Amino acid sequence: MGAEGTLLQLDGSRHAWLEGRGPELVLLGAIDDATGRVTAAVFRDQEDAAGYLEIMRDTIEANGLPGAIYRDGHSAFAPSTPRRHPLADEDPALSQVGRALAELDIDSILAGSPQAKGRVERLWGTFQDRLVVELRLAGVVDRDGANAFLVDYLPRHNRRFVVPALDPAPAWRPVPDEVDLDRVLVFKYRRKVAKDHTVTLGGHVLQLPRGATGAANYAGKRVEVHVALDGSLVAYDGRRRLAVSAAPADPRQLRTDRGQRVRPSLIPAAATVPWIPPLDHPWKRIPPGSKRDKRLTESLGS
Repeated sequence: MGAEGTLLQLDGSRHAWLEGRGPELVLLGAIDDATGRVTAAVFRDQEDAAGYLEIMRDTIEANGLPGAIYRDGHSAFAPSTPRRHPLADEDPALSQVGRALAELDIDSILAGSPQAKGRVERLWGTFQDRLVVELRLAGVVDRDGANAFLVDYLPRHNRRFVVPALDPAPAWRPVPDEVDLDRVLVFKYRRKVAKDHTVTLGGHVLQLPRGATGAANYAGKRVEVHVALDGSLVAYDGRRRLAVSAAPADPRQLRTDRGQRVRPSLIPAAATVPWIPPLDHPWKRIPPGSKRDKRLTESLGS
Protein backbone atom coordinates (compact mmCIF):
# COMPACT_ATOMS: atom_id res chain seq x y z
CA MET A 1 0.00 0.00 0.00
CA GLY A 2 1.13 3.52 -0.68
CA ALA A 3 0.04 5.31 2.50
CA GLU A 4 0.84 4.47 6.10
CA GLY A 5 -2.23 3.24 7.97
CA THR A 6 -3.94 1.79 4.90
CA LEU A 7 -3.10 -1.82 5.74
CA LEU A 8 -1.62 -3.62 8.76
CA GLN A 9 -0.22 -7.13 8.54
CA LEU A 10 -0.89 -9.15 11.71
CA ASP A 11 0.73 -12.45 12.58
CA GLY A 12 2.28 -14.52 15.35
CA SER A 13 5.59 -16.38 15.55
CA ARG A 14 6.27 -19.24 17.96
CA HIS A 15 10.00 -19.47 18.55
CA ALA A 16 12.58 -20.16 21.26
CA TRP A 17 12.87 -16.44 21.86
CA LEU A 18 14.51 -17.00 25.27
CA GLU A 19 16.78 -19.82 24.03
CA GLY A 20 15.94 -22.18 26.87
CA ARG A 21 16.34 -19.58 29.66
CA GLY A 22 12.55 -19.48 29.94
CA PRO A 23 9.37 -20.82 28.32
CA GLU A 24 8.81 -20.93 24.59
CA LEU A 25 6.72 -17.90 23.69
CA VAL A 26 4.71 -16.57 20.77
CA LEU A 27 5.45 -13.05 19.56
CA LEU A 28 2.41 -11.30 18.07
CA GLY A 29 3.03 -8.25 15.96
CA ALA A 30 1.43 -5.65 13.71
CA ILE A 31 3.47 -4.09 10.90
CA ASP A 32 2.43 -1.30 8.55
CA ASP A 33 2.43 -2.48 4.94
CA ALA A 34 3.52 0.86 3.47
CA THR A 35 6.50 1.61 5.71
CA GLY A 36 7.47 -1.58 7.54
CA ARG A 37 6.95 0.16 10.89
CA VAL A 38 6.08 -2.21 13.72
CA THR A 39 3.13 -0.48 15.38
CA ALA A 40 2.83 -2.94 18.28
CA ALA A 41 4.08 -6.31 19.49
CA VAL A 42 3.53 -8.50 22.53
CA PHE A 43 4.82 -11.82 23.83
CA ARG A 44 2.14 -14.37 24.74
CA ASP A 45 2.10 -17.99 25.86
CA GLN A 46 0.20 -18.83 22.68
CA GLU A 47 -1.23 -17.06 19.64
CA ASP A 48 -4.60 -15.93 20.93
CA ALA A 49 -7.40 -13.40 20.66
CA ALA A 50 -6.33 -11.47 23.77
CA GLY A 51 -2.91 -10.82 22.25
CA TYR A 52 -4.38 -9.55 18.99
CA LEU A 53 -6.83 -7.30 20.84
CA GLU A 54 -3.89 -5.91 22.86
CA ILE A 55 -1.75 -5.04 19.84
CA MET A 56 -4.77 -3.53 18.09
CA ARG A 57 -5.43 -1.30 21.09
CA ASP A 58 -1.77 -0.20 21.32
CA THR A 59 -1.77 0.56 17.60
CA ILE A 60 -5.05 2.49 17.62
CA GLU A 61 -4.21 4.55 20.70
CA ALA A 62 -0.86 5.59 19.20
CA ASN A 63 -1.94 6.16 15.59
CA GLY A 64 -5.67 5.87 14.96
CA LEU A 65 -7.72 3.33 13.03
CA PRO A 66 -6.15 1.51 10.08
CA GLY A 67 -8.13 0.90 6.92
CA ALA A 68 -7.71 -2.87 6.99
CA ILE A 69 -5.72 -5.76 8.43
CA TYR A 70 -4.10 -8.59 6.49
CA ARG A 71 -3.98 -11.88 8.38
CA ASP A 72 -3.98 -15.67 8.11
CA GLY A 73 -6.77 -18.10 8.97
CA HIS A 74 -5.94 -18.46 12.68
CA SER A 75 -8.90 -19.23 14.93
CA ALA A 76 -8.53 -15.83 16.64
CA PHE A 77 -9.85 -14.28 13.42
CA ALA A 78 -12.10 -17.10 12.21
CA PRO A 79 -15.80 -17.36 13.11
CA SER A 80 -16.48 -19.00 16.49
CA THR A 81 -19.09 -21.23 14.79
CA PRO A 82 -19.37 -22.51 11.20
CA ARG A 83 -20.38 -19.84 8.70
CA ARG A 84 -23.94 -19.87 7.43
CA HIS A 85 -24.81 -19.84 3.77
CA PRO A 86 -24.22 -16.33 2.32
CA LEU A 87 -27.90 -16.09 1.34
CA ALA A 88 -29.14 -16.92 4.83
CA ASP A 89 -31.14 -14.26 6.66
CA GLU A 90 -28.93 -14.34 9.76
CA ASP A 91 -25.38 -12.97 9.65
CA PRO A 92 -22.61 -15.45 10.44
CA ALA A 93 -21.15 -15.37 13.92
CA LEU A 94 -17.79 -13.68 14.38
CA SER A 95 -14.80 -14.35 16.56
CA GLN A 96 -14.12 -11.82 19.31
CA VAL A 97 -11.37 -10.19 17.22
CA GLY A 98 -13.59 -10.23 14.12
CA ARG A 99 -16.43 -8.62 16.06
CA ALA A 100 -14.09 -5.86 17.35
CA LEU A 101 -12.77 -5.17 13.85
CA ALA A 102 -16.32 -4.92 12.50
CA GLU A 103 -17.34 -2.51 15.25
CA LEU A 104 -14.31 -0.33 14.43
CA ASP A 105 -15.03 -0.49 10.68
CA ILE A 106 -11.67 -2.14 9.93
CA ASP A 107 -11.66 -4.56 7.00
CA SER A 108 -10.23 -8.03 7.65
CA ILE A 109 -8.48 -9.55 4.62
CA LEU A 110 -7.49 -13.22 4.59
CA ALA A 111 -4.10 -13.91 3.01
CA GLY A 112 -4.02 -16.73 0.50
CA SER A 113 -0.63 -18.05 1.61
CA PRO A 114 2.29 -17.31 3.99
CA GLN A 115 4.17 -15.81 1.03
CA ALA A 116 1.38 -13.25 0.61
CA LYS A 117 2.27 -11.83 4.06
CA GLY A 118 5.81 -11.13 2.90
CA ARG A 119 6.51 -8.09 5.05
CA VAL A 120 5.47 -9.63 8.37
CA GLU A 121 7.19 -12.94 7.49
CA ARG A 122 10.44 -11.05 6.84
CA LEU A 123 9.93 -9.28 10.17
CA TRP A 124 10.03 -12.63 11.98
CA GLY A 125 13.30 -13.49 10.26
CA THR A 126 14.80 -10.18 11.37
CA PHE A 127 13.52 -10.56 14.94
CA GLN A 128 14.78 -14.15 15.18
CA ASP A 129 18.24 -12.93 14.20
CA ARG A 130 18.44 -9.70 16.19
CA LEU A 131 15.83 -9.74 18.97
CA VAL A 132 16.90 -13.18 20.24
CA VAL A 133 20.47 -11.94 20.69
CA GLU A 134 19.41 -8.74 22.43
CA LEU A 135 17.13 -10.66 24.81
CA ARG A 136 20.08 -12.89 25.65
CA LEU A 137 22.41 -9.94 26.27
CA ALA A 138 19.76 -8.32 28.49
CA GLY A 139 19.39 -11.54 30.51
CA VAL A 140 15.64 -11.78 29.95
CA VAL A 141 14.25 -15.07 31.33
CA ASP A 142 10.44 -14.73 31.32
CA ARG A 143 7.48 -13.28 29.43
CA ASP A 144 7.10 -10.19 31.59
CA GLY A 145 10.73 -9.31 31.12
CA ALA A 146 10.48 -9.89 27.36
CA ASN A 147 7.48 -7.56 27.07
CA ALA A 148 9.23 -4.90 29.15
CA PHE A 149 12.24 -5.19 26.83
CA LEU A 150 10.05 -4.53 23.76
CA VAL A 151 9.20 -1.03 25.04
CA ASP A 152 12.70 0.25 24.19
CA TYR A 153 13.51 -2.25 21.46
CA LEU A 154 10.66 -1.50 19.02
CA PRO A 155 11.53 2.22 18.57
CA ARG A 156 15.14 1.26 17.88
CA HIS A 157 14.04 -1.38 15.40
CA ASN A 158 11.76 1.07 13.60
CA ARG A 159 14.48 3.72 13.32
CA ARG A 160 16.69 1.14 11.63
CA PHE A 161 14.22 -0.56 9.26
CA VAL A 162 11.30 1.79 8.46
CA VAL A 163 11.17 3.05 4.86
CA PRO A 164 9.30 6.14 3.57
CA ALA A 165 5.77 5.57 2.30
CA LEU A 166 5.10 6.20 -1.37
CA ASP A 167 2.20 8.45 -0.37
CA PRO A 168 3.31 10.99 2.28
CA ALA A 169 -0.27 11.53 3.56
CA PRO A 170 -1.05 8.98 6.34
CA ALA A 171 -4.34 7.08 6.08
CA TRP A 172 -4.94 6.56 9.81
CA ARG A 173 -8.50 7.47 10.82
CA PRO A 174 -9.50 9.10 14.11
CA VAL A 175 -11.60 7.04 16.51
CA PRO A 176 -15.22 8.31 16.29
CA ASP A 177 -16.50 10.07 19.39
CA GLU A 178 -19.28 7.50 19.83
CA VAL A 179 -16.81 4.59 19.94
CA ASP A 180 -15.45 3.61 23.37
CA LEU A 181 -12.41 1.34 22.99
CA ASP A 182 -13.04 0.06 26.52
CA ARG A 183 -16.30 -1.43 25.22
CA VAL A 184 -14.95 -2.73 21.92
CA LEU A 185 -11.53 -4.28 22.50
CA VAL A 186 -12.82 -6.76 25.08
CA PHE A 187 -14.44 -10.19 25.19
CA LYS A 188 -18.24 -9.88 25.05
CA TYR A 189 -20.79 -12.48 26.16
CA ARG A 190 -24.54 -12.51 26.71
CA ARG A 191 -25.52 -14.11 30.02
CA LYS A 192 -28.80 -14.80 31.81
CA VAL A 193 -29.20 -13.31 35.28
CA ALA A 194 -29.90 -15.86 38.01
CA LYS A 195 -32.67 -15.49 40.60
CA ASP A 196 -30.15 -14.22 43.15
CA HIS A 197 -29.20 -11.45 40.69
CA THR A 198 -25.80 -12.89 39.84
CA VAL A 199 -24.13 -13.56 36.50
CA THR A 200 -21.65 -16.41 36.08
CA LEU A 201 -18.89 -16.43 33.47
CA GLY A 202 -15.89 -18.73 33.35
CA GLY A 203 -16.19 -19.66 37.01
CA HIS A 204 -16.46 -16.02 38.13
CA VAL A 205 -19.65 -14.72 39.77
CA LEU A 206 -20.65 -11.09 39.31
CA GLN A 207 -23.25 -9.73 41.73
CA LEU A 208 -25.63 -7.18 40.26
CA PRO A 209 -26.63 -4.37 42.64
CA ARG A 210 -30.08 -4.29 44.20
CA GLY A 211 -32.14 -1.27 45.07
CA ALA A 212 -33.53 1.83 43.46
CA THR A 213 -31.87 1.31 40.05
CA GLY A 214 -34.32 -1.46 39.25
CA ALA A 215 -31.65 -4.21 39.30
CA ALA A 216 -33.96 -6.33 41.46
CA ASN A 217 -35.99 -6.91 38.29
CA TYR A 218 -33.14 -8.44 36.28
CA ALA A 219 -33.70 -12.06 37.30
CA GLY A 220 -34.23 -14.11 34.16
CA LYS A 221 -33.14 -11.27 31.87
CA ARG A 222 -30.04 -11.31 29.68
CA VAL A 223 -27.20 -8.84 30.12
CA GLU A 224 -23.92 -8.34 28.27
CA VAL A 225 -20.77 -9.21 30.22
CA HIS A 226 -17.44 -7.75 29.11
CA VAL A 227 -14.12 -9.31 30.08
CA ALA A 228 -11.36 -6.72 29.76
CA LEU A 229 -7.79 -7.61 28.85
CA ASP A 230 -6.75 -7.21 32.50
CA GLY A 231 -9.31 -9.82 33.57
CA SER A 232 -11.86 -7.42 35.06
CA LEU A 233 -15.58 -8.04 34.42
CA VAL A 234 -18.27 -5.46 33.66
CA ALA A 235 -21.99 -6.17 33.19
CA TYR A 236 -24.05 -3.93 30.91
CA ASP A 237 -27.72 -3.59 30.12
CA GLY A 238 -27.71 -1.59 26.92
CA ARG A 239 -25.52 1.43 27.66
CA ARG A 240 -26.16 1.10 31.39
CA ARG A 241 -23.27 -0.26 33.44
CA LEU A 242 -24.64 -2.52 36.16
CA ALA A 243 -21.68 -3.99 38.02
CA VAL A 244 -17.89 -4.15 37.88
CA SER A 245 -15.52 -6.82 39.15
CA ALA A 246 -11.94 -5.64 39.62
CA ALA A 247 -9.10 -7.34 37.80
CA PRO A 248 -7.62 -10.26 39.76
CA ALA A 249 -4.11 -9.91 41.15
CA ASP A 250 -2.93 -12.70 38.85
CA PRO A 251 -5.38 -12.80 35.91
CA ARG A 252 -5.72 -16.14 34.17
CA GLN A 253 -4.98 -16.54 30.50
CA LEU A 254 -7.87 -15.01 28.60
CA ARG A 255 -9.48 -17.36 26.13
CA THR A 256 -12.52 -17.12 23.90
CA ASP A 257 -15.49 -18.93 25.43
CA ARG A 258 -16.25 -21.43 22.66
CA GLY A 259 -19.79 -21.67 21.41
CA GLN A 260 -20.62 -18.04 22.17
CA ARG A 261 -21.93 -16.30 19.07
CA VAL A 262 -21.01 -12.62 18.86
CA ARG A 263 -22.05 -10.03 16.32
CA PRO A 264 -20.86 -6.48 15.63
CA SER A 265 -22.88 -3.54 16.89
CA LEU A 266 -21.68 0.02 17.38
CA ILE A 267 -24.87 0.61 19.38
CA PRO A 268 -25.09 -1.70 22.44
CA ALA A 269 -28.07 -4.00 22.74
CA ALA A 270 -31.23 -2.35 24.00
CA ALA A 271 -31.78 -2.33 27.74
CA THR A 272 -33.87 -5.22 29.01
CA VAL A 273 -35.21 -3.47 32.10
CA PRO A 274 -36.44 0.16 32.27
CA TRP A 275 -34.43 2.31 34.64
CA ILE A 276 -36.33 3.62 37.65
CA PRO A 277 -34.59 6.65 39.19
CA PRO A 278 -34.42 6.75 43.00
CA LEU A 279 -36.60 9.16 44.99
CA ASP A 280 -33.70 11.56 45.60
CA HIS A 281 -32.67 11.63 41.92
CA PRO A 282 -32.49 15.18 40.40
CA TRP A 283 -35.14 14.20 37.88
CA LYS A 284 -37.63 13.82 40.75
CA ARG A 285 -36.71 16.98 42.58
CA ILE A 286 -39.29 19.76 42.42
CA PRO A 287 -37.79 23.18 41.54
CA PRO A 288 -38.76 25.83 44.13
CA GLY A 289 -41.41 28.21 42.83
CA SER A 290 -42.52 25.91 40.03
CA LYS A 291 -46.20 25.20 39.34
CA ARG A 292 -45.75 21.69 40.70
CA ASP A 293 -44.19 23.12 43.89
CA LYS A 294 -47.10 25.50 44.35
CA ARG A 295 -49.68 22.72 43.82
CA LEU A 296 -47.83 20.52 46.34
CA THR A 297 -47.70 23.37 48.88
CA GLU A 298 -51.42 24.07 48.46
CA SER A 299 -52.33 20.40 48.85
CA LEU A 300 -50.21 20.09 51.99
CA GLY A 301 -51.79 23.28 53.39
CA SER A 302 -55.30 21.99 52.82
